[in-house]
Amino acid sequence: MASKVVLLSSKRFCDERGWFAEVYNEEIFAGLGIADRFVQDNHSLSIPIGTLRGLHFQTPPFEQAKLVRCIRGRIFDVAVDIRRSSPTFGRWVGAELSSENGKQLYIPVGFAHGFVTLEPSTEVTYKVSSLYSPENDGGILWSDPQIGIDWPLPRDIEPILSPKDGRQPLLNDFDSPFVYDGIPLELVEL
Repeated sequence: MASKVVLLSSKRFCDERGWFAEVYNEEIFAGLGIADRFVQDNHSLSIPIGTLRGLHFQTPPFEQAKLVRCIRGRIFDVAVDIRRSSPTFGRWVGAELSSENGKQLYIPVGFAHGFVTLEPSTEVTYKVSSLYSPENDGGILWSDPQIGIDWPLPRDIEPILSPKDGRQPLLNDFDSPFVYDGIPLELVEL
């Protein structure tokens, strides 16, 4: 399975009633190199602007690929390469996902994931390839200076974090179980 972070745009069919889009088709996704079997759908509501969730991942044997989309509001969604020996270890890519643009971000295994809300009452849904396992739940500090994510928040807004996200370890303190597969971090837009 390819380890590319992919930004996907679904075609919307519009008429006077609104629009229709096919957001997931196993056969089409497999043709794009995304052959994960998704086993759980998650849905979050973040009420204040600046709600930051992440950077999260699950360790083997319950590692997760994710397919993320924003169904109300707007987020800045991020993937960080945490595969040991990767030439892009610790680097990140990000994209704006919104209900308006309809884009989705595919995040393969071996990447930490996080997002920040850019509008109030934002809803995010995402598919994952393994069930949630509390024992395998992991994270990296959202503000790790080694990673240096440029979170697009207005100057007057401080991120709103869960207690867990506020005390995640730094990347230097993380012994990654994820192995580099020969594909450096790159955001592919389809």
